[in-house]
Amino acid sequence: EVMERIREADVDIIVNLTAGMGGDLEIGSGENPMEFGPNTDLVGPLTRLAHVEELLPEICTLDCGTLNFGDGDTIYVSTPAQLRAGAKRIQELGVKAELEIFDTGHLWFAKQMIKEGLLDNPLFQLCLGIPWGAPADTTTMKAMVDNLPADAVWAGFGIGRMQMPMAAQAVLLGGNVRVGLEDNLWLDKGVLATNGQLVERASEILSRLGARVLTPAEGRAKMGLTKRG
Repeated sequence: EVMERIREADVDIIVNLTAGMGGDLEIGSGENPMEFGPNTDLVGPLTRLAHVEELLPEICTLDCGTLNFGDGDTIYVSTPAQLRAGAKRIQELGVKAELEIFDTGHLWFAKQMIKEGLLDNPLFQLCLGIPWGAPADTTTMKAMVDNLPADAVWAGFGIGRMQMPMAAQAVLLGGNVRVGLEDNLWLDKGVLATNGQLVERASEILSRLGARVLTPAEGRAKMGLTKRG
């Protein structure tokens, strides 16, 4: 329904759908790890792409590895075999893969999938500050950027209070930025944000650094996308 409303609206927008759902595994507590908790929602790699196959957005995400998620017993699961299957299907659908990179090993495996021919000029998204993946700091972002493939199109973000500092850092390192309520709820201390306000704040920071926000048409050209109706 959301996609229908977007496509019916007279607004040009690049659509990027998540394919990360269905990867949560809540290990049983204490000495009962096999008694998986109620937050477990594991499904196979192709089931995670069912909505992408039906709706055919311009971009969809591929979360490039398994990660301890927070301080409890939850793990986000994305194994090498699952990733290869997902990448191949995304490629077959003609959708651009946005590779969500939460740690350095994820980047290593993403480059391996490119080497194996499973990805065609993907977008790299450096996801920083999620416990317990890569921290949101300058050293970590630069280390990841230094290990990207040559001529890679990439973006980066930090969560919470590091959202705007990491947006600025991505620009300074030659990348693109991501902001929004998925990563941060606050505009200022004690002031809840909207997506529009976060985009406006990031746009102001970018412009003061000598960068600018691209139009959808310019974004498609930069990322090698074909507009879909």
